[in-house]
Amino acid sequence: MLIYGKAVSADAREELKGKVEDFENKYGRKPCLAVIIVGEDPASQTYVKNKISGCAQVGMKSLHYEYADGTPQSEIENTVASLAADDTVDGILVQLPLPKGYDEKKILELIPDEKDVDGFSPTNLGLLAMNRPRTISCTPFGVMKMLATTGVELAGKNAVVIGRSNTVGKPMAMLLLNADCTVTVCHSKTHGLAEITKKADILVAAIGRPKFVTADMVKDGAIVIDVGINRVDGKLVGDVDFENVEKKASFITPVPGGVGPMTITMLLANTLEAAVAKTQK
Repeated sequence: MLIYGKAVSADAREELKGKVEDFENKYGRKPCLAVIIVGEDPASQTYVKNKISGCAQVGMKSLHYEYADGTPQSEIENTVASLAADDTVDGILVQLPLPKGYDEKKILELIPDEKDVDGFSPTNLGLLAMNRPRTISCTPFGVMKMLATTGVELAGKNAVVIGRSNTVGKPMAMLLLNADCTVTVCHSKTHGLAEITKKADILVAAIGRPKFVTADMVKDGAIVIDVGINRVDGKLVGDVDFENVEKKASFITPVPGGVGPMTITMLLANTLEAAVAKTQK
């Protein structure tokens, strides 16, 4: 069976729309997300456009700051610092990756933990590791929502995550561990990868290599989540050889239309939660 993130996302956004309306009625303002982009990378431009569109769809306010590649780092830092001090801004997102020459870490450190709606800060990742999550990284958060739609009990399942990035692989592994799975994290230096992945009840591919996961790497009846987005000959493909793996999997996400739509939806959910948390201080 296919897990269509687009369908799950549509339901979640409809629910979010109602919650945003309730928030505005109660507090007299809309939750607000500020998005900063540097450079002309087409993929980043598309992602930012979709994030701003998502805000409008659920009734949130969005602020958009666009800078040319070569803009002094100090100017971008000043914008982030200004947004950090603005009580009407609930979430701040710096679109990654930044062009070469920018100190990404220094810019991201200017975002207060409570406005880190991407869930990338050391504090938010640390809280997740302690199973006390506050803001969860959007893509892994979306994957967990998609897994919930399968109705499969996760506790006790063998889960394998291919990829160890701070944005997907590590938080994904922590979420699965917090759900009582037995988790293995694999990466480019892992030996005997196929032998490990063939034991997985849940396999999450987030390695950034087109069609890397082949049918002989997948256990019969496994749940396969494809986080990869790769462009090959003008087409979007995932990290999984979908056509062949689909025949073995009990559930699988397509690319496009799988995990992607959920990432932005969870970003919107995180922004609303940040706005609500601010009112409770």
